[in-house]
Amino acid sequence: MASLRSILCLVTVFCCLFEGSFSFNPKHLNLSLSATHWSSAGATWYGSPDGFGSDGGSCGYGDVVSQAPFSSMVTSVGPSLYKSGKECGACYQIKCTKHKSCSGKPVRVVITDSCPGCVSETAHFDLSGTSFGAMALPGQGEELRNAGLLEIRFARVACDYSGKTIAFHVDQGSNSNYFAAVIEYEEGDGDLGSVELMDASSSDSVGDEEWRAMQQSWGAVWKLDAGSALHPPLSIKLTSQYSGQTLLAKNVIPKNWQPGATYRSVVNYL
Repeated sequence: MASLRSILCLVTVFCCLFEGSFSFNPKHLNLSLSATHWSSAGATWYGSPDGFGSDGGSCGYGDVVSQAPFSSMVTSVGPSLYKSGKECGACYQIKCTKHKSCSGKPVRVVITDSCPGCVSETAHFDLSGTSFGAMALPGQGEELRNAGLLEIRFARVACDYSGKTIAFHVDQGSNSNYFAAVIEYEEGDGDLGSVELMDASSSDSVGDEEWRAMQQSWGAVWKLDAGSALHPPLSIKLTSQYSGQTLLAKNVIPKNWQPGATYRSVVNYL
């Protein structure tokens, strides 16, 4: 208990030092500080044996799921875990032990797609061929995939994107009055409960700020139909669904932003 209090004190100090960029709101402890809790689920796979399932899937990540840091280690999930797209980007460890080709060692996967029909179990992972094979003993990935349906163990864990910062891929349909973006690479909790936007005209010289709530359009895409011209640069505030932690990407969308472009912040969750 003493060590936990020490960790929370350190987090509080960190938040004070970086006020405006990060805040700690313990809806739950950050996953980086939480114990791993294992549960049972069903698992299948789809797409090519060594592939990444579908091209980005219903979360909207596109072909980046085949590239580092996703590296095809992705999954679609049933409604109980997908939660209408709010869990896009969440990370899980999975492992299998009940087939002779199972290694029993956990591997980490990221939710990038939904499987609406995966409702026969309390939780279900429809994995990419790469993810499914990664649970096998060396050289036995094909044999494990041939099993079809497996019972696995799974646990929610913190995401680790190897030092990447959060990225905003602007939707092609965005314009001066309407802004939408796919939000990628949230470390730690990995998911988003709410997103807010502030343009340059919404803050004044005395520090008052007006944030506008964005709506989840679909998957990992969030949008704001402003109704009038937005004045860049645009700042975006993210709040985790899991822990309630808030992160500010200040002026992340520049004055000369373009639809289809990707803009990287200088921040990420712990």
